Amino acid sequence: MKRVLITGAGGTPALNFTRSLRMADEPFYLIGVDSNNHYLARAETEEAHLVPRANDPDYLPVIQQVVRETAAELIFAQPDVEIAVLSELRDELGLRTFWPDRQTVAICQDKFATYRFWAQAGLRVPETKMLHTPDDLEAFMREHGDCWLRATVGAAGKGSFHTSDAEQARAWIDFNKGWGSFTAARYLSPHSVTWQSIWRHGELIVAQGRKRLYWEFGDRTPSGITGITGGAVTVSDPLVDDLSLRAIRAVDQKPHGIFSVDLTYDASGVPNPTEINIGRFFTTHLFFTAAGLNMPHIAVRVAFDEEAPPLAQRINPLPAGLVWIRGMDKDPVLTDTAMLQRSEEELRSRRANLAQPDAIRA
Repeated sequence: MKRVLITGAGGTPALNFTRSLRMADEPFYLIGVDSNNHYLARAETEEAHLVPRANDPDYLPVIQQVVRETAAELIFAQPDVEIAVLSELRDELGLRTFWPDRQTVAICQDKFATYRFWAQAGLRVPETKMLHTPDDLEAFMREHGDCWLRATVGAAGKGSFHTSDAEQARAWIDFNKGWGSFTAARYLSPHSVTWQSIWRHGELIVAQGRKRLYWEFGDRTPSGITGITGGAVTVSDPLVDDLSLRAIRAVDQKPHGIFSVDLTYDASGVPNPTEINIGRFFTTHLFFTAAGLNMPHIAVRVAFDEEAPPLAQRINPLPAGLVWIRGMDKDPVLTDTAMLQRSEEELRSRRANLAQPDAIRA
C-alpha cells in the first residue's frame, strides 16, 4: 500500500486530492500535515500532524520527523508556498517527489518571469510591466489605460485589481505595499479557461481543459476574483490545447509533474496564458475525478514509476459540456450544460406566459 504525505491537508484543494485517491481502485495510506490546527481538524487522512509554517526554520526538520515516523514514500504539496520551499529542499526530504526541476518551479511561481518567457517564445500575452515606482505605473497607464494589477507571487488572485483610473491604481499599490512585487498588465476580459496536465520526463500523460463559469463570492471582492470557482465546464478546444502545450514547453522543454495552465480570453476571443500553477492541481480537480478522470491517482502512479491507467485519449478524454457546481457548506453537483439550458428554457416559457394572462387562467 502506497504511503502518501499530503501538505495543507485540511485545505479544500488537498481534501479534493485525498477524496480522489479514496475513489481510486487501489488503497492508500494517507498522512496529512497542516500548519493551521483548525484546518488540520478537517483532514481526511489516516494520520494528521501539525507542522510549522513553511517559512519557519523548524519546518523542514519537523517534516523530516514525520517522514521518518510514518514511513511516507511520496510527498504531495498543494500550497504554493510549501511547494516553493520543498522544491528547493527536495534532496533532504528522504522520499519521492513529483516536480519539475527547481528552476521551472521558481519560474512558474513568478508570474512576471513566466510572462517574459512566453513573450520571448512569441506567445500572445498581454503587455505587462513590473512596477518598481509610481512612474512605471503612470507610464503604463498612459499607454494602455485599462489595466490589471496583481502580485507576481501568490494564489487565489492575490492583489488583483482592475481599473482605468491612475490615481486609484496608485492607491491600490500603495495599500498593498506592492512596489517591486506587483505588475500592471493590459486588461483582457473576465473570461478564462484552465488546462490541467500531467507529464513524465517530457511525455504528456494526460490533459483536460475546463472553463470557469463564475467565481463563488465574486461580488465581494474589488476584482471579482476570489480564487473559488463556483461553476466550471469541461471543454475541448484545439486552440487552448495548442497554446497550453506551447506555454508549458516555453518554460520547460522536458516537463515533469503537474502543470496547470491558466489562460484569459482577450477582446478577439484568443486565450492568453497568464500563469502556470506548478506541481499541484487546481482546487476543483475532484470535478474530473467524479466525471471519470482521476488525475491525482494518475499522478501518484506516475510518481511511483508505474504505468498510467489506459485512457481513450491523452488530451481532453472527458466529454465537453460536463458542469461542476460547488459552494460553501454544500456538496458539489456534477451535471451538464443540457440541464442548465432546460432550466433557462423553462423560465423563458414562464415569462412568455406572463405576457398572456388569458393563457395562464386557462
